[in-house]
Amino acid sequence: MPLELDDLSAFIAVTRAGGFREASRVSGSSASGLSDAVRRLETRLGTRLLHRSTRSISLTETGVRLFERLSPALAEISAALDTVHAQTDQPAGTIRLNVPANVARTVLPGILSPFLIAHPHIRVEVTVEDSFVDILASGADAGIRYEEKLEQDMIAVPIGPRSQRLLVAAAPSYLSAKGRPQHPGELLEHACLRLRFSGGASAVWEFEKNGEIIRLDPSGPLLVQPGLACDLLLETAIAGLGIVCLFEDWLTPHIRNGALETVLEDWSPPFSGPMLYYSGRRQLPPALRAFVDFIRSRYPSG
Repeated sequence: MPLELDDLSAFIAVTRAGGFREASRVSGSSASGLSDAVRRLETRLGTRLLHRSTRSISLTETGVRLFERLSPALAEISAALDTVHAQTDQPAGTIRLNVPANVARTVLPGILSPFLIAHPHIRVEVTVEDSFVDILASGADAGIRYEEKLEQDMIAVPIGPRSQRLLVAAAPSYLSAKGRPQHPGELLEHACLRLRFSGGASAVWEFEKNGEIIRLDPSGPLLVQPGLACDLLLETAIAGLGIVCLFEDWLTPHIRNGALETVLEDWSPPFSGPMLYYSGRRQLPPALRAFVDFIRSRYPSG
């Protein structure tokens, strides 16, 4: 059954964007054109792929299966075309990265600007997602995660600081009113500002000192999903409403200006920094190869 590649691409774009209007903004195509393309595809396949409402779309069961199989296939086609068209001295194409919020906030800003200046024909698309995903099924070319969350059969390259910490901090006004915890267990008596993953589980606070490991699930007045909402956690902590646990790089400016103070710092040992990872089972398109080489030059693994 012959199918138009553009119609398949439109279906993928709308699904990733979560709607026709957002897909139109990202792709540069009209929303009506994308809608027509998806309807043509549904007609040719003889089945509905999307449930549509005035404000949102969702995949049917058939749509889910098609999206999961089609995303990596179209990524391979895109990579093949990039390989054909790219010049050896001027790599071109699009790199799709899937990264957690802290990496988008504290690691990528110092990397993407010099990379894009050095490679003006390359475009980078960044999706911020804290839950772990199958990068190929999601349509990404590469992801950034920590070592304990890497998939098998993936090639991992160090990116960003090679050592990081999660620190616990609160405003001086909060500590003055509620006291400064001396042991992680005391956090159960404090107002803790928490993160919750997209699956619904709260992020556990983990501490370690002299071989003793303590994991806590404290409560508090604010619970948010990661991403830009981390700024809401920070502002709430700075306002003196509770204790927050975030990456050190994220907290450092507020600690330096006195808006926050760290607590239990001797219970916060460093851990290995993030890794750029990508499939070892497919040939790297020129744009991703250029990015990997750029990262290797900045963060040698040896």
